[in-house]
Amino acid sequence: MTGAALALAGVLMQVLLRNPLADPYILGVSGGASVAALTVMLIGLTGIWIDMGAGIGALCATLLVFGLAHGGGAWTPTRLLLTGVVIAAGCGAIVSLMLALGPETRLRGMIFWLMGDLSIDPTPWRVLAVLAPVLVFSVVAARHLNLLARGEMEAQSLGLSVGRARAGIFLAGSLLTAGAVTTAGSIGFVGLVTPHLVRMVMGSDHRIVVPASALLGGILLVLADLLARTLIAPRQLPVGALTALIGVPLFLVLVRRQRFVA
Repeated sequence: MTGAALALAGVLMQVLLRNPLADPYILGVSGGASVAALTVMLIGLTGIWIDMGAGIGALCATLLVFGLAHGGGAWTPTRLLLTGVVIAAGCGAIVSLMLALGPETRLRGMIFWLMGDLSIDPTPWRVLAVLAPVLVFSVVAARHLNLLARGEMEAQSLGLSVGRARAGIFLAGSLLTAGAVTTAGSIGFVGLVTPHLVRMVMGSDHRIVVPASALLGGILLVLADLLARTLIAPRQLPVGALTALIGVPLFLVLVRRQRFVA
């Protein structure tokens, strides 16, 4: 469910920003969740308090990015992207300071959370509660996603309310990312690579890309988690590190083939 949420969020963010390099964490949602979760850990709280803190942090980061990008007028994909990158960089700096100043007794847990761990939450029903309605929404709105991917002018000429569509996609992508981060910490590259793999094999029609990406994202993350638990058993590796190790060369191959599209 977490892998499906990340992959679907990647599809939505790439359509929203019309940028093939967009991923679920590019708008600072993960950064806000990380800052809040580490703050809770530094206080000494555990369990559900970490989940609540991550969720609140992700929500605050989403509202901050949307508010700053909107400003006094309408926002554009470029403005939203730049605002998200700046917010993510600021959150990254705060996280670095917290790790440097935090007590050593809590440092390992904080780093493991930042690198992703699917054993954090044994009851991931929160991410399912977000994934199910957003997946249905995305499948129903797949034609609108196709129009947005072709360009704003063409979408408007065909009667699509671009502003409302963008707001809905931004909210849906942010909710998916927040649910995934709250459940499993920060896991990168699943949302970036999965949509490109699907488009490379099945084309760019979002009526196919949306459900296929969700399915493939879940499969990839399950396989990565299996490797994380078995490679050096009984010790467990952070699954986020494995997804990055797998995702980086895979994405470079896709770039060389020049078969990725927004």
